Amino acid sequence: MERRCRWFSFVVCAVLPFGAWGQANAGASSLDSIQTLGEVMVTANRYSEVIPSQKLTGKELKALNSFSVADAIRYFSGLQIKDYGGVGGLKTVNLRSMGTNHMGVYYNGIQLGNAQNGQVDLGKFSLENIEEISLYNGQKSEIFQSAREFGSAGSIYLTTRRPKFKPGETSHLKASLKTGSFDLINPSVLFEYKLSETVSMTFNSEWVNSSGKYKFRYKRVTPSGEVAYDTTATRQNGDIDAVRFEGGLQGYLTNGFWKAYVYHYTSERGIPGAIVNNVWRNGERVWDRNSFVQGVYQQDITRKYGIKVNAKYAFDYTHYMNNDDKLMRVDNQYKQREAYISVANKYSILDNWDVSVAYDMQWNGLSEYMSASRYTHWISAATAFSLADRLKMQASVLATLVDETADGQAKSPNKSKVTPAVFLSYQPLKKYNWVWRAFYKQIYRMPTFNDLYYADMGNAVLKPESATQYNVGFTYAVAPKKGFLSGFHVGADAYYNLVNDKIIAYPKGQQFRWTMLNLGKVDIRGVDVQATATFRLPYEINLMAKVQYTYQEAIDITSPRDNYYRNQIPYIPWHSGSAILGLTYKDWGLNYSFVYVGERYNQQENIEYNYVQPWYTSDLSLVKTFRIKSVDLKVTAEVNNLLNQAYDVVLNYPMPMRNYRLGIAIEL
Repeated sequence: MERRCRWFSFVVCAVLPFGAWGQANAGASSLDSIQTLGEVMVTANRYSEVIPSQKLTGKELKALNSFSVADAIRYFSGLQIKDYGGVGGLKTVNLRSMGTNHMGVYYNGIQLGNAQNGQVDLGKFSLENIEEISLYNGQKSEIFQSAREFGSAGSIYLTTRRPKFKPGETSHLKASLKTGSFDLINPSVLFEYKLSETVSMTFNSEWVNSSGKYKFRYKRVTPSGEVAYDTTATRQNGDIDAVRFEGGLQGYLTNGFWKAYVYHYTSERGIPGAIVNNVWRNGERVWDRNSFVQGVYQQDITRKYGIKVNAKYAFDYTHYMNNDDKLMRVDNQYKQREAYISVANKYSILDNWDVSVAYDMQWNGLSEYMSASRYTHWISAATAFSLADRLKMQASVLATLVDETADGQAKSPNKSKVTPAVFLSYQPLKKYNWVWRAFYKQIYRMPTFNDLYYADMGNAVLKPESATQYNVGFTYAVAPKKGFLSGFHVGADAYYNLVNDKIIAYPKGQQFRWTMLNLGKVDIRGVDVQATATFRLPYEINLMAKVQYTYQEAIDITSPRDNYYRNQIPYIPWHSGSAILGLTYKDWGLNYSFVYVGERYNQQENIEYNYVQPWYTSDLSLVKTFRIKSVDLKVTAEVNNLLNQAYDVVLNYPMPMRNYRLGIAIEL
């Protein structure tokens, strides 16, 4: 820990003189984290709004009491977050009940991968340098993209902050510090430097340290209604010590751009475990090292033809140890490597008609307790067409080919699948802002290495999951130039998903011995609704209100002989929603956010014993900004779980009660 502190201090001290020197030579500046670098040439995509995304950008992200990306995306409709509690607890996302492994997470345009267990821990990604989070159902609504991007049921795009320099400026510096409950210490630094008129660099570093100790209420009631346990305790073994470094270079070409990016994250965390029968477990520890380097090149070679090349190499190391005497002792190390390259080509046949072809290749290798290797090839063809800017259509077809081997196991047979998708949007009357939309898409999901080969659990002959998505919806938007209402947007979608050969874990004897089987078939029906309104109030006061609501029925239809046939699948609520209110007055900001998750069940059978109560939480923050010569200073005070609710997102993993954070940020 001391070594990490010294290293972090060295980085901050090394960067500060550059920032000061840049300001001394550049004059006063004002840096807004949601601004973007003015490109030499911007290529607009005519079809980007066929299926609009849900987005959180700039001011909205700043207003939320969110510590990580996982905290922020709770405010998207259709998403379910599994949060195991605390600053360092595992946080994964599930879109429209399709499962975590059907969700693509993209960092600066390239997917974050994990062939070992298929899950991306969004708690590892801070909001300190994120300027936009976008959620797409189906896929991103453009055809000039990598082939792999056509292969997910839904996608989250994380875009880091991009620098913008005023005339005469050469550098920017932002330093911030957060502290609060759970003994939290969270300093970070962001440095941006202009190397030339077309090339700039960025560097961002952050340290998170917390004991993870928080008060919680533990209450359990027996099926007969008697209180079995009701006590207040302190969560133990939830500490985290993590450091993140990111650096990037970006340049702009005639009719194009390029970017290179380096990321490294290292952490040591305690795993507090589930609280069962009033037992607190403290024996599990995990060490992570995640690193990757990636690059993007995109350019319009001619007026009609453009090319995009993505490349990435990643190395992930995980060391998991369990010294709990009451459990089986485990000391495992996992090393995973990934190499990825993509080439996408787009050609404009007519001004309103584009086509694209892309090829991606990815290699994944897993070593240590076992050895497995997987080569995956994606080949896509897509087209996009618009008619009078009222009718927009996109269609794509994706071929997925997988070749896999594993030491000590029978070779997994080669697998291949072709999956189509069609997207439509239509504006009936041009003078009105009503837009109707629909899409159909097929999905193909390979089992993870853990599904196939994990000791005492894997099944090397598992079939891949396949799924079909249907969606219809509309949006309406208006922006009056005068009056009380300054803007209003509403959208609603009804959807139906059918998942076949769903991979599930099935007990085969002792409690710690499970096997993976293709037994599942899930029928998913739901409705998502979103609405945003902004208001002009007297005395320079502005008000923003945003609400989201989701209804989902996700039932198991595997076999009528099952006790849980047509029961809601675990942890999927019928009703969920969120609300955000933001009030600004000059340099002051007051923000309130609310999240609600309705009743659900923690096991396949929807019986009283498996019932999980609804939960909701309210957060409040107050922000004050100051301008002192060329320095911007922002002070933030946050109260999370304002009403001190006791709740579990995942059963037996209690979440924190009321807690606090204070933050200060300086921008030069």
